[in-house]
This record gives sequence, C-alpha cells and structure tokens, in this order.
Amino acid sequence: MSQSLSQIYVHIVFHIKNTSVDIRQCDKEHLYAYMGSVINSNQSIPILINGTENHVHILCVLSKNIAVAKLVENIKRHSSRWIKTLDDYYLDFAWQGGYGAFSVSPSVHDRTVKYIANQEEHHKTQTFKDEHIRFLKMYNVEYDERYLWND
Repeated sequence: MSQSLSQIYVHIVFHIKNTSVDIRQCDKEHLYAYMGSVINSNQSIPILINGTENHVHILCVLSKNIAVAKLVENIKRHSSRWIKTLDDYYLDFAWQGGYGAFSVSPSVHDRTVKYIANQEEHHKTQTFKDEHIRFLKMYNVEYDERYLWND
C-alpha cells in the first residue's frame, strides 16, 4: 500500500495531582478550547473535551504520525503551562503523571460523546476513582491499585 491511512478514535482520561488546585468552572471552556488547539497542532482531531474540577475526558481522532503517549504528554504539558498564566490561583496547578487511553469503535462513538458531554451529571453519583477502575476492567487493562492514585 503506497498510502498510510488510519481512523483511530481514542478516549483519553487524566486527573489533576492530589496537591493541585481544582479547575474552576469559569475556566473549563477556555481550558478545553486550548487543549483542542494542542490536539490540532499534533495533527489529531479533537471531537469533544469535557470533565469536572479534577479530571478531563478527551475524545479525539489520533493522527497516524503520533503515539498516544506523546499526544497526552503534549496536551498535559502545554495546558498546565497555559492555565498557570490565567492568574495566581493556578500557580500550583499540575496534572498527575499517568493517564488512561481507550480505543473507541465507531459503533460506540455516539455513546462515548454523550458520556463525555454528561460528566458533571455523571459524577454526582460516581467518583473518578470508581469510574477509572470501571474503564480499566471494561477494557481488561491490568493494573496495580497501589500505583493508580499516586502523583
């Protein structure tokens, strides 16, 4: 084949450090827009970004030219630097080192969009920890819970 083609939907999830300040409601829209621009600059396509005061969900089309780890590293590094420029409230802001990345088949694309869009409501009944473990189990990802929540 003379051409490299791909269409890989990825659901990415990551959390703030335990010592970090929360993301304020009034800053979320701007933060998500900035993250979208970082995703675009990495030749990937943001579909939806949403979350709560302590974590973010991203659904995107992953470029054939970048590894998931590098994309997440770039999103976290650039968004952390950017949010610190908003005001002194965010001087101690930081993301945790880890992340979750889950493939999304076209058959559940719309359901994933609805799930991400409904984060505030969803987290009224389920903690981030419970949600993350549910994803790990659903995708059969091996993990050691002793290391999931360390910064």
